[in-house]
Amino acid sequence: MRLPRLAWLTLGWNVAVILWGAFVRASGSGAGCGAHWPLCNGEIVPRAPAVATLVELTHRLTSGIALLLVFYLAYRMFRERPAGHPGRRAAAFCVGFILSEAAVGAGLVLFRLVADNESVARALFMSVHLMNTFVLLACLTLTAHFTTADARPSLAAPRAWPFAVAAVALLLVGTSGAIAALGDTLYPTTSLLDGIRAELSSTASLLVRLRLAHPVLALAGAAAVAYAALPALRSAADTKAKRAAQTVAGLVVVQLVAGLVNVALLAPVWLQIVHLLLADLVWISLVLLAARYLTIEISLSRTGSRE
Repeated sequence: MRLPRLAWLTLGWNVAVILWGAFVRASGSGAGCGAHWPLCNGEIVPRAPAVATLVELTHRLTSGIALLLVFYLAYRMFRERPAGHPGRRAAAFCVGFILSEAAVGAGLVLFRLVADNESVARALFMSVHLMNTFVLLACLTLTAHFTTADARPSLAAPRAWPFAVAAVALLLVGTSGAIAALGDTLYPTTSLLDGIRAELSSTASLLVRLRLAHPVLALAGAAAVAYAALPALRSAADTKAKRAAQTVAGLVVVQLVAGLVNVALLAPVWLQIVHLLLADLVWISLVLLAARYLTIEISLSRTGSRE
């Protein structure tokens, strides 16, 4: 398999693993293997497994394949690209973050921060898990980008800081979304009005009250992404960057609509997964846009031909 195809396949597989992990949480299957890791209920292959066990075991198996794919991708990158190539560094970071991803996932199981656990520790672990996942996706995206590109984007580019702000904003949005989804799972509501009342109640769980922060942060994040993408939308210097900016803008709009529908329908599991998929796609698209636009920006600024 050619290296670019392998890189994009690895990225796609990891996205699928993330979505299945969301189903594990939403279906309450996180304790399907008990407090055992890497074994499942103390066994390599559980006998007469329950549905929750099969769901959790599938997630572990697909996560293991993701780990192997990342290691193989890094091996191929170091073998087929010369020393100093930016793809090598991106691939090395992929290895580091897939290992930390596995460690955080194991911690959730070993410390019993799954199923019906509603502790602050679980919320913190999930926040770290989400941020690690997003950074891993960014590294995988850059690795795939660098399989066909040699130029390295620079943070010294004139328009680098809006992308940095947008990235931080999306991390905050994602973290609040993970907490909101956990609140929806542990404290489901029967109507939109009851949900709002619970969120405004001083006696409600912290996980429920924190759900209010997510839509506010989502709007702020959308504004930050739009501001970062705006110059590329207006620029004629690079049509690929312009198309990437259009993709990011379109995905942000779709994501906001999906968020509204998710709230209106009281967060059904299938829509939670679609919402997470869109969040991943917005993040990946922003990383690709930044890689493309900041590469062309630094080049144009050096030649003095920037529009």
